Amino acid sequence: MKNKKIPVLAGTVLLSAILCSCTNIFDKGSNDIKVFTGYFAVSGDEVDENNDIKELIAKKTGARCDEIWKNENKSVDDTIDDMIISRRYPDFIYGGIGQQKLLDADALIPLNEYWDEYENIKNYFTADQWKKLEDENGYIHYIPVYSNNYMHNTDTEHNDEAFWIQVKVLEWAGYPQINTLNQYFKLIEDYLKENPVNEEGEKYIGYEILTDDYLFFCMENPPQFLDGYPNDGGCIVDPDTLTALDYNTTPTAQKWFSKLNEEYQKGIIDPEFSFMTSNQYYEKIKSGLVLGMADQHWNFEAAEDELPADSQYVPLDLVISEEIVPHYKSADSFDMSQGLGISVDCEDVESALKFIDDLLSPEIMTLRFWGVEGQDYIKDESGKFYRNDAQRSRSFSADYQKEHFCSYQGFPFYGGMNLDGINAYCPENQPDEYLSTLGGPMKRCLEAYGVNTVSELLNADSENPPWFPMWTYTNTFKADTDYGRAKQSMDSVKHRYLPKVIMSSDFDAAWDEYMDAYKLCDTGSYFNELTSEVRRRCGK
Repeated sequence: MKNKKIPVLAGTVLLSAILCSCTNIFDKGSNDIKVFTGYFAVSGDEVDENNDIKELIAKKTGARCDEIWKNENKSVDDTIDDMIISRRYPDFIYGGIGQQKLLDADALIPLNEYWDEYENIKNYFTADQWKKLEDENGYIHYIPVYSNNYMHNTDTEHNDEAFWIQVKVLEWAGYPQINTLNQYFKLIEDYLKENPVNEEGEKYIGYEILTDDYLFFCMENPPQFLDGYPNDGGCIVDPDTLTALDYNTTPTAQKWFSKLNEEYQKGIIDPEFSFMTSNQYYEKIKSGLVLGMADQHWNFEAAEDELPADSQYVPLDLVISEEIVPHYKSADSFDMSQGLGISVDCEDVESALKFIDDLLSPEIMTLRFWGVEGQDYIKDESGKFYRNDAQRSRSFSADYQKEHFCSYQGFPFYGGMNLDGINAYCPENQPDEYLSTLGGPMKRCLEAYGVNTVSELLNADSENPPWFPMWTYTNTFKADTDYGRAKQSMDSVKHRYLPKVIMSSDFDAAWDEYMDAYKLCDTGSYFNELTSEVRRRCGK
């Protein structure tokens, strides 16, 4: 079983068909089990209709949810727009980047008007954290899902953004220290010179770039990391002046795109990158032909799960020059910008809240992420969970995952430790289980670099500054403000021009054309607004 902090692709349902008047998928169940429906604006794990643990949770809680995940062929914004126009909503909605639209459309009920009887929900965050989620009227309309670790973080993998390289490339090179962008691309170039194709004669792709929809961050945001800044999203922040700065126009940004242009001209970068959909990107990852890319691990992890052991990816925290300290890992942050809400179309709000509350109980949390005791794991006399070889083997079967495991990954959960305080919340984060499931190539890699987990390969995280992360603010921007319109213009210009910059036979001319177009955006109102928010969060 693979559990992720951020859901990943395993299957999708066409929401446009669901919203059509001829379908009954949003109809409520008529038997003793209350059947809810939910749309989640993220990619998620599709399970069988009669999934074992979903059925077991239904028997214990009296409810189940039929989950509908983001359609990879349709943007979240368009999907949310369709709901709002038709005024037909599922019972539960995780709005993702479309959360603000749902709030503006009054599509979500005020949860704190109903939750007095549901202690697991009320105790999920502190009073101060809940306060941050209140609107101007004191109402809370959604619950952040991926912002709560019990006791402490137990991640063994790096779930966030990094530069990635297949482990076999590092093994071939003798496990070198790769710190800078130039060292990274030289490694890829050197490997391709001696290994241009795989054993089947298929040509390797040295470096891949995802530019589809909001996932174009894979192309546009590396300059912030290369300069040693954390992932604030949409800006970098000067800690001395508390000023939001533009990473799109820094000298490092120009160096980054100049390097991509150079590698494109050399044939290292996939020539199809500029018109590739996210689904096509995942398929290329699954093929094992992509040696490297920059991406968030949660975005491609499901595709990576299908790769052989020697084609798994290792994260690298690259910088533009050796003297810069990398900052790819950040301490846990509180994402106030999105979460799970209950829609105004839900006919039984109390039962919906009870379902969320039950999913947060210790027994159901263990079912969601470890499975059934005796069948999926064993508990020793001290309360520690472990798995035998047969249980581990079953957990890796895609068929068994679909028919048996159900994590309800779009609903609130506790990461970090299990609520028993003894075990990690999932097997992948339990140290003994983690080590037992690593393939030989990854074990050799970790040993060569002197670490115990993949997460330890990156520079250690530090305490987050008060403003971090700023993307929790930019995600709320609307087009009826100057800064919201500026953000849309900036994104549109980057979508249009940056692929051209990478592919151009005259980089300098293409870069100048891009900068001319970018300067026409009202960037001043955007960064002034972010600076005000940085200082507000710092109490200035």
